[in-house]
Amino acid sequence: MTFGRERLSKAETITIAAIEDGVPLLVEAREIIAAFQTMVRKRSLADLEPWVEAARSSLVASFANGVIKDKAAVSAAITSPWSNGQTEGQITKLKLVKRQMYGRGKLDLLQARVIGTG
Repeated sequence: MTFGRERLSKAETITIAAIEDGVPLLVEAREIIAAFQTMVRKRSLADLEPWVEAARSSLVASFANGVIKDKAAVSAAITSPWSNGQTEGQITKLKLVKRQMYGRGKLDLLQARVIGTG
């Protein structure tokens, strides 16, 4: 339900329409999630308070409570041009290689696979 509607097949569109007719709270939750994504992408810190108020009374209330608890970090994430996405991607890659090699080698083999030396 969070994918763009243009990406869905006809059968998926019909299924989602039936679900949304039966559970209107899901429609509200989807709209609130989309508003959060838009707020972050547009770096619109002014929209944070109204978003929190709307989200607190919806199915995503626990997420809204988490945003409230760490409001300083969320505000910094919205306004800051910096991202740790590249770092997180490298860490994920390293962990994947490490899991693939479980029980097969020591640090030198891991280093050779990650850096490409040896």
